[in-house]
Amino acid sequence: MKLTRLGICQRNVWDDAGIRLPEFDIDGVKAATKANPEWIHFGAGNIFRGFIGSIAQKLLNDGEMSTGIIAVESFDFDVIDKIYNRCDNLTLNVMMDKNSELDMEVLAGIAESIKSSDFDRLLEIAKKPSLKMISFTITEKGYVVTGADGELFGVVADDIKKGPDVAPKHTMSIVAAMLYHRYKNGACPIAVVSMDNCSHNGEKLMQGVMRIVKGWNENGFVDGGFEEYLNKKVAFPWSMIDKITPRPDAKIKAQLEALGAEDMDIVVTSKNTYMAPFVNAELPQYLVIEDGFPNGRPPLEKAGVYMTDRETVNKAETMKVTTCLNPLHTALAVFGCLLGYTEIWREMQDKALSGIVKKIAEEGMKVVIDPKIIDPIQFVNEVIYERLPNPNIPDAPQRIATDTSQKIPVRYGETIKSYMASDELEAAELEAIPTVIAGWFRYLLAVDDDGNSFEPSPDPMLADMQALLEGIELGRPETAEGRLDEVLLNKSIFGVDLNEAGLTGRIKERFSEMLIGNGAVRRVLNRFI
Repeated sequence: MKLTRLGICQRNVWDDAGIRLPEFDIDGVKAATKANPEWIHFGAGNIFRGFIGSIAQKLLNDGEMSTGIIAVESFDFDVIDKIYNRCDNLTLNVMMDKNSELDMEVLAGIAESIKSSDFDRLLEIAKKPSLKMISFTITEKGYVVTGADGELFGVVADDIKKGPDVAPKHTMSIVAAMLYHRYKNGACPIAVVSMDNCSHNGEKLMQGVMRIVKGWNENGFVDGGFEEYLNKKVAFPWSMIDKITPRPDAKIKAQLEALGAEDMDIVVTSKNTYMAPFVNAELPQYLVIEDGFPNGRPPLEKAGVYMTDRETVNKAETMKVTTCLNPLHTALAVFGCLLGYTEIWREMQDKALSGIVKKIAEEGMKVVIDPKIIDPIQFVNEVIYERLPNPNIPDAPQRIATDTSQKIPVRYGETIKSYMASDELEAAELEAIPTVIAGWFRYLLAVDDDGNSFEPSPDPMLADMQALLEGIELGRPETAEGRLDEVLLNKSIFGVDLNEAGLTGRIKERFSEMLIGNGAVRRVLNRFI
């Protein structure tokens, strides 16, 4: 049972193991995609392989689509060399419920995989009138072309200097160049669709591309007609995506090998990407996309995708990010690191942690935005009682804690703003949200609740925030006196003036309580049991 094009020809062996195989002509789809590509995707990571790949699989199985996806990796080329090429672009998708039952399927909807350095192939694809969509899962940072100072990153400035005919390096420059060559070769319309887990993702994508185009225009590489083409014939639909897709798990590897699957080794690339021939993920998955595709699109709704308008996409994203999932995840990340947890599901067995999670949800539900297409109460109950406690999702608080400073203003600041704008609610009455903010300050000290040092997860503001808290010591709460006053007024960090919201006193009080000594964080959290 090798996950290769030849290996899956032995269908009976895979069937006996309970692993479904593709029901379409893989070679025929590959040839059709080569001749008339319709869908190319940047970001060849696990959520793409397991989620977006399963959408293509269903449409191909059902005869609703005749071409596959072309996967492009622009960050970590080892992914192509060590996973895609090794498995002939196949993925063993393993979805796990909380009862340890595995839903297993070999996905073959990815017809081709290439590195973004293959510029000639990208331009060949871009010029094809058949191309309907360029999509992305490159993380929010992938769309950013300037630093905090507003200056262009060096690689972007170099791309702008060289123009669209010389192989660019940054993903936004590559996409801009593809669109330019499409414009020069018939100006066919197209949709450019971010499927990343960030608010207003289509807007972020458009801004990144347009910044490159502006630079090329200023340098005389492109004409005014190109910008007109972008404005009239290129759409940047917004989307909301939700599926917990952690790193490949050694336990799943062992289970697959016990069934007879070979060569399931987990790879850690030179850029610290964790991948394997299989993807392990939870069963629930949501993708909501603004239905704006000027060159047509596959019938994505027949594979469970919600196709709707931009306002509804934004409401669905707001519901998830500010109320029903992301704020709960961030709380578990911060306190999980402080309490020594390494698995999210184990945290949900902790009555204090599950208690604060439920309280955060309760606070958010009072101001939740209902997108109508997904019921917020059902969604949050699924998160709290099915998804987060799933022992087969080996997700770690340390992974979720990455870039917390970038998440705080949206995941908590928006709820605080809604309370401030309400005639019936008082932000000063919030309990769980200010406790999480205090917990984040405590986390930044890099000392857990037992007094042991730990390494905080990567965060662009980590060094700056730790410098602001320097000298504050566990066991000496008096060292925090007056130290948070300035930072709590910083709207760029919290998305809101916490003093105006009436929350600075509670945050400082909780932070001081967490500094009393070993076990102080636990004592604060026990209030939420």
